[in-house]
Amino acid sequence: MANPAITASDVSVALGGRRVVRDSSLTVESGEFIGLLGPNGAGKTTLLRSILGLVRYSGSITTRAALGYVPQRHDVAWDFPITVADCVASGRTRRFGWLRRVDHRAAQEAIALVGLTEFARRPIEQLSGGQRQRVLIARALATRPDVLLLDEPFTGLDAPNTESLLALFEELTQAGTSILMSTHNLAEAAHTCHRLVLFNRTVIADGPAADILATPQPWVDTFGVSAHSPLLAAVGVAC
Repeated sequence: MANPAITASDVSVALGGRRVVRDSSLTVESGEFIGLLGPNGAGKTTLLRSILGLVRYSGSITTRAALGYVPQRHDVAWDFPITVADCVASGRTRRFGWLRRVDHRAAQEAIALVGLTEFARRPIEQLSGGQRQRVLIARALATRPDVLLLDEPFTGLDAPNTESLLALFEELTQAGTSILMSTHNLAEAAHTCHRLVLFNRTVIADGPAADILATPQPWVDTFGVSAHSPLLAAVGVAC
């Protein structure tokens, strides 16, 4: 088997004197769609930021692939006067410092991939929530990453937009892009992701979605609910 795109071993992170991630190990293989699931404050975003090298950590993280990052939508200044095309192309400047013809071409291809070609010249402040999320995904895809790290991509989106994005993510993984996605949309992730990682400051369970859904105890340990919680029933966890 080829080396994993990402290997994290015994990763711990302390913020403000409090350990928010502890002794966490995780691998991401090529073409995998992984759901990172856990309650609010579980440290999921911190783990993603550790993989990106944005926070200090102990342990080891090895990346053998180009990474793309899609932050939560509320972290973006949507009133900034910029078009969809320019916003997506700006994802290339972070890596290369200036825009070349190849950068604009990559941005156009990414915009087409997420279905926003007709909105390319529209200011981002005029977009709907679902369109804005696609802009962020296109901006990450413009760098042509091997692995996409998604932080709560469905927050504030309705069911049709969520379903549409899930279809897009499946297309990307079938084309060989790996996705590691933090989300509170448990049912959608459980029945769409190839693999689930239950996380609450550390990895509590990790495996194929069917295996993780087969027993309630890891979900109980992760979310602090009872084995007969309506939450688990909604996700489809066997009781």
